[in-house]
Amino acid sequence: HTDVVGQVQEATTADVDQALVHAVAAAANWAATPPAERAAALQRAADLLEARMLPLMGLLMREAGKSASNAVAEVREAVDFLRYYAAQVHQHFDNNTHIPLGPVVCISPWNFPLAIFMGQVAAALAAGNPALAKPAEQTPLIAAEAVRILWQAGVPRGAVQLLPGQGETVGARLISDARVMGVMFTGSTEVARILQRTVAGRLDAAGRPIPLIAETGGQNAMIVDSSALVEQVVTDAVASAFDSAGQRCSALRVLCVQEEAANRVVQMLQGAMGELRMGNPGALRVDVGPVIDAEAQDGITAHIQKFQASGHRVFQQCRSDDSDIAQGTFVPPTLIELNHIGELQREVFGPVLHLVRYARNDLDKLLDQINATGYGLTQGVHTRIDETIARVVSRAHAGNVYVNRNMVGAVVGVQPFGGEGLSGTGPK
Repeated sequence: HTDVVGQVQEATTADVDQALVHAVAAAANWAATPPAERAAALQRAADLLEARMLPLMGLLMREAGKSASNAVAEVREAVDFLRYYAAQVHQHFDNNTHIPLGPVVCISPWNFPLAIFMGQVAAALAAGNPALAKPAEQTPLIAAEAVRILWQAGVPRGAVQLLPGQGETVGARLISDARVMGVMFTGSTEVARILQRTVAGRLDAAGRPIPLIAETGGQNAMIVDSSALVEQVVTDAVASAFDSAGQRCSALRVLCVQEEAANRVVQMLQGAMGELRMGNPGALRVDVGPVIDAEAQDGITAHIQKFQASGHRVFQQCRSDDSDIAQGTFVPPTLIELNHIGELQREVFGPVLHLVRYARNDLDKLLDQINATGYGLTQGVHTRIDETIARVVSRAHAGNVYVNRNMVGAVVGVQPFGGEGLSGTGPK
C-alpha cells in the first residue's frame, strides 16, 4: 500500500450523460464501417498489447496484485479475445444481415481487469456497437491503458469511452438510460440481479428486449473418488483454489473427496499448501498475492473465523515475506473441513478451499447437493473410472466441466466460458 500506482478522476453524472450523447452520435458511422475494417482495428490493438507486454504486466501486478505468471496470462487472454472476435466478424458478419444494437454498456470486474474488460469491449466493437466501458473502481488504470490502445489502433473515440467510477453512481446511471441497447456484466450475482431488474421489460426500437449478458460467481466443486491419482488431484486442487489468491469466478471452492481417500488427500494437500509463498507479487518467487482490498480481506477473514469458532477443522500454512504482509491485504491459503456442502451459504471469493468427505454410495446425493446450491459455473471430477466420469458429467449443471485436470484457465476459442443459474446467462 506504500506504492501509489497512479490517480483516477471518477466520472460524474454529467460525464455519463455526455458520453451517451457521443456514443449515440458515433453509432451510425461505426455500424456502417465494414466488418473487415472493424476487425483490422482489433487486430492492430492485439499487436499493440503484445508489444507492450512488460509495462502492462507491471500495471497488472501493481494495481491488481497479479503474480507475474498471472499477468502474462492475462495479457495473452486479452489478445486472444481481440483476435477471436475480429476473426468472427471478418469471416461471418455482413452489415446487411448483422445489424448492431447501438450503445452497449460494459461493466467489468477487478479480478481480470484487462482480459475481461477487453473481451467485453472487443465483442461490442466487433459487432459494430459503441462501447461505454465502466471498469471496476479498484482497477481503472489498466482499463484506461486498454482504451488508449484501442484508440491508437484506430477505433474512433466516440465508439469506445471509459467511465471510471462507482457502480452505484456511474453504473446505475448508464444502465437506466433508454439510449443503452445492451449490457455486458461480469461480477457478483447480487449486482447482476439489480441489472436484470433494471433492464427487464425495456425494448429497443424494433421491439426486442434489451440483452443482458451476465457472468457471475460459482460454488464450484471438484469430485474426487478413490481411484483418482492423489498427486494429480492435489496439484490441480492447489492451482484451482489458490492461483490468483482464489479470486477467479471459476476457482475451486469445494473439494469433495471419497472418504477412503480423504485422509491421504488432506495430508498431501496440507503439505502442498506449506510450499506456497505469499507476498508482494512483484517478486517472482511469490505464488499467492494479496486479495483486492480491505473489504475483501475482512469478509474472507470473518468467514474463516466463523468456521473456526464453530469447531470445524481449519488449516492455514504457507511461507510468507513478513515485510510485505504488513503492507497489503493478504489472506493465507486456507483449508476448511465441512460436514456437508449446505454449510456454505454464499461464495467466498478468496484463497479458501472447503473439503467435504462423501461415501461412494452417496455420489448421487452429493451431486444433488452441488446442484442445489443454485450455481453452475465450473465443476471438476477426478477419477480413473469411465462410468463415474459419464455419471458426473451427465448430471453436472455447469457451463464448464473439467475431467482429470484443474478447473481454471479457460482458453478463448477453446472452452466457451460462462455458467447457468446463479452463475450467469450462459457460455459467451
